[in-house]
Amino acid sequence: MSVTGFTEHSYVVDSQGIRLDRYVAENCPELTRTQAQKLINDGLVRVNGMVARSSLKLNVGDCVTVVIPPSPSSQPEPEAIPFGILYEDDDVLVIDKPAGLPVHPAPGHPSHTLVNAVLAYLSFTPDTDDPMRPGIIHRLDMNTSGVMLVAKNRTAQADLVEQFKTHTVTKVYLALVQGRLTPEHGVIEAPIGRDTRNRKRMAIADEDHGRPARTRYRVIRYIDSYTLVEAMPETGRTHQIRVHLTAIGHPVVGDATYGVKSGHLPRQFLHSHRLGFRLPSTGEYVEFESALPPDLEQALSHLEG
Repeated sequence: MSVTGFTEHSYVVDSQGIRLDRYVAENCPELTRTQAQKLINDGLVRVNGMVARSSLKLNVGDCVTVVIPPSPSSQPEPEAIPFGILYEDDDVLVIDKPAGLPVHPAPGHPSHTLVNAVLAYLSFTPDTDDPMRPGIIHRLDMNTSGVMLVAKNRTAQADLVEQFKTHTVTKVYLALVQGRLTPEHGVIEAPIGRDTRNRKRMAIADEDHGRPARTRYRVIRYIDSYTLVEAMPETGRTHQIRVHLTAIGHPVVGDATYGVKSGHLPRQFLHSHRLGFRLPSTGEYVEFESALPPDLEQALSHLEG
């Protein structure tokens, strides 16, 4: 629920004895534990309708309500942050996003995001629905690089959102995974939902607690005990490729959240390689590609060398 910028979330506790501040931080991934403690101290967190202390130990069945206030700034500020441009017209901007850059502002990173960079590049705010995410149609994880799409106006945004919703957008990622993935072609189909043990992660869930998710893949080549694959998500769930590949026993190399850190790479080996869609202005189908960035190429060369 959202009222005048405030967002309210309610949860029913399913574990015994966890501290309130830890529970809030784990169930609201956008909050750090320090931010959770501040909300509690400000009286914005209630347990069974009553204001409580951070140190309160929760019981199974307790109802926790969290009210998150709006960001202090109602509009992100332009920041001169470099990024690649693959295509631009009056409706869309196709971007080659660098790794390490968050897509939009959040409590953990209120500035220095792709949104700030786009605002500086365009010299105007796209006329779209959400002032905090102007023109953002979809997103990539902070440490995932590659092709992204931004709308410049409401008409283009509505058109592109519909294309994503109806799964007519082509999305091809390159991923290096642990182990030798077989068979060489396949489909991973399993619902994805929030991990009940760690709310900052996603996990395979049953149909009642997850949303349908489907990922096709194709092996490009084997490199010793690794596999370079094309992953083609047909749905757009959070962390979908990473969760699905982990679920079949082949986590993405360098993915510390769903696998293990890599000695060859400081981030996960996942790159948005190709994106295809219909231009809102003409309806023409177009595709744009982003080559592997130097850090991923270097990791491959090291493994192959």
